[in-house]
Amino acid sequence: MTFAVMLLLVGGFLLGGAYSIWRADSDTKGRTGPQIGFAVVLLVGAVLATASGILRLV
Repeated sequence: MTFAVMLLLVGGFLLGGAYSIWRADSDTKGRTGPQIGFAVVLLVGAVLATASGILRLV
């Protein structure tokens, strides 16, 4: 059960990182391409880690 909780925590951490990168846009340029790409990669990792943690609990 501790590994599942750890996966849920990692998922939450990655989700927070994706949100932080998404909110860090420039006033003049907006969001850049690499910024969007990295946020999407973190979001996918967060979803996978959270889903894995939930499935380990079940």
